[in-house]
Amino acid sequence: MTGGSRIRQIGWLMALVLCFGCFIALTFRVNTVKSEVRLAERRIVQLEREKLLLETEFQTRANQQQLADWNAIEFGYTAPRADQYMDSDRQLASLGLPQGIGAPSPIRVAQVSDTPDSENFPAMVSPITGRHLKRDDAPQSNGGNADSAPSNLAAGEFSRAFGEASPFVARLAEAVE
Repeated sequence: MTGGSRIRQIGWLMALVLCFGCFIALTFRVNTVKSEVRLAERRIVQLEREKLLLETEFQTRANQQQLADWNAIEFGYTAPRADQYMDSDRQLASLGLPQGIGAPSPIRVAQVSDTPDSENFPAMVSPITGRHLKRDDAPQSNGGNADSAPSNLAAGEFSRAFGEASPFVARLAEAVE
């Protein structure tokens, strides 16, 4: 019994190895087919794109005669001649007509100088008094110390400007005075 049992074990082992080998071969075959399917799908997409491009090209070329007829009859377009090309922008600008009567003014682009100076900036206006401030009137920063900061606004001006607006502002103006 032990001899038959040993042969049976070897037979089962061989059957198991044969099944495992078939499984591995089948797995490789499935992966090969999947790869071929992916390549075929990519080729189909590529051919569809090429077909679309060729259809567009065909439609464009089919319409060239119609476009040529429209250009000759309806629009009067012709290909530019060599003497119609310009050498510079100035040559093109010289072809312009003078501005007619009642024509809108041309659009102009704002230009800023490279060096800022005080004459180009508008005058500062005090939001409280409404007067123009000069450069010397601007409040100076004293490191956050409110007691040492000079007041540029007289107490009477503050109450005149905002006294009637609110009773709270009037009390504040009295406290400043």
